Amino acid sequence: MAVPVHAVADYFILKVDREAGDDMTHFKLQKMLYYAQAWHLAMHDEPLFDNAFEGWVHGPVCREVYERFRHLGWNPIPVDGIVSDPSQFSEDVHEFLDEVWEVYGQYSAAKLEQMTHQEEPWLEARHGCAPGTPGHTALSENTMRSFYRTRMLARRRIRER
Repeated sequence: MAVPVHAVADYFILKVDREAGDDMTHFKLQKMLYYAQAWHLAMHDEPLFDNAFEGWVHGPVCREVYERFRHLGWNPIPVDGIVSDPSQFSEDVHEFLDEVWEVYGQYSAAKLEQMTHQEEPWLEARHGCAPGTPGHTALSENTMRSFYRTRMLARRRIRER
């Protein structure tokens, strides 16, 4: 069962250790949401949330979340911007999101952008777009599922050796 994308966004915003000087920008949040959706498709064969991603210049973007935070530009998202209660998630969803955070939350927004720009789902959506040219082609959930599932299976095979 899909969860609200804004609740997932709020979950990641609340994960940030602000006391350590960390913050969450809209730029980074989009990549975190993308990786959560991609890995959920690969691992569970269904989307985490019902919102699509588009192949924008700086990586995958969920338009609904973009519209919510666009007024902030490149500035950090304040905690007072939280609109939903992420505690509504099941234990499985909490564990899944924590795992995504553990793997990807350590990276800067620029590093996450660089990573997505080397991966098939974004490259496929950007096919034919010149660098820096706006593009709004939706990333294929099938491509996301198969690309990350292949990565997951390859890692599993390496561990088994």
